[in-house]
Parts: sequence; C-alpha cells; structure tokens
Amino acid sequence: MPRFRQLAFAALVLALAAPRDAVCACPASPQQVIDRIIARVENDVILLSDLRDLQRYQLLVDGKQESDALALDRLIDQWIVRSEASASRFPQPGSDEIDRGLERLRKSFDSPAEYEARKKASGLTDAEIRAMMASQLYLGDYLDSRFRPSARVDSRQIEDFYNSALVPRAKARGQQPPTLDASREAIQEALIQTAITEQANQWLKESRARLHIEILLQENAK
Repeated sequence: MPRFRQLAFAALVLALAAPRDAVCACPASPQQVIDRIIARVENDVILLSDLRDLQRYQLLVDGKQESDALALDRLIDQWIVRSEASASRFPQPGSDEIDRGLERLRKSFDSPAEYEARKKASGLTDAEIRAMMASQLYLGDYLDSRFRPSARVDSRQIEDFYNSALVPRAKARGQQPPTLDASREAIQEALIQTAITEQANQWLKESRARLHIEILLQENAK
C-alpha cells in the first residue's frame, strides 16, 4: 500500500495526540493495562498509552508497527517538534485540511473494505484517527514551514536525479520514462522534501542533546 502522505517529516512523524501529563488512576481489572510513565522529557511525561496509540496508528497506516523502543524514540521527536511549534504559536490545521488528509488516507487503500478492515484491526475509532491526523498535519506543517525556506534545489540536481534515478527505475519496470520537463516539478519537490528531512534530523539530534530525557521503558512492556 503506498503511503498516503509524503511530508518532510514522514520518516519521523506519525500522528499522535499530545502526551497527557498524568497517569490514569482509574481502577483496573486483573486483565486491564495500567497506564504508566515510560519517559520523562524535561518536566513532561510520555505514557505507555501514548506509545500504544502510536503503534495502533502505525498499524492502520503501514500495516505494521515499530518496536517499543523505536516508537518511543519517535514520540520524543514529536515532543520536541510539538513543543517548539506550540511556543511559536503555530496554527493548528483547519477542519478542511484534516478532511483532505483523511480522504488521502482512505484513498491510499485499494478499496474502502480494505481500509475498514485495517481500521478494525488497529482498534482505532474514527474520532481517534481524526485526532491523530490533525496532530500529524500540525507537526508536518510546522517542520515544512521551518525548514523549506532553506531547502535549495538547483537545475543540475533535478537533472542528475532524473538521469540517475527516475529513468533507470522506469526502464527497469519496462516503462517509457516521462520527459524531464514533465517530471521537473515532482523531482524538485522530492528533493526539497529530502533536504527538509535531513535538516529536521540534524535539528532533532541537536535538540535532544540540550534536553533532559529519562527513559523508563521496559521493552515489550504489556
């Protein structure tokens, strides 16, 4: 299944509602998962339920989920992005933008039935999916606005990508490659997205070095 959205932070960000700042104190049956803190970032916390929600969304979008350690790493990155976006008063996505994101998600499946089956397998409700989509858009849009102005792509880079990647790929599939002019805009955007991701990765690495992060996760915690 093709990815439904190619944002600058697509390799780093999958949507998740903002981490809550308290552990649930609700009574639990012997079979019920008791929520707990799995990481501290500065004065905030990330909960086991945050991690499970992210993994369920990954299952919906990609058909698989990351390990606990990788998913937590992603949540910490999201915390960094969300904190800076909030501090800069970056606007939340509007309802129309969220609707378009959800429509792209549904259309990335081969059929409505496949989407419904994956949604059922993930255990997510429509409201939860919408909240996660809104969060993904917020994080991705912020990173795009922050790093796109410095993501420069020239004509030589576009031509090199066309000759070294697009044309050989088309020929390997037995297809006639599109012309350079017809491909120029798409190649430029792909290269810009790559540059944004590289800048975002470096920024996150530097940001982590300045933060107090305490990992409390036990791998494969139930």
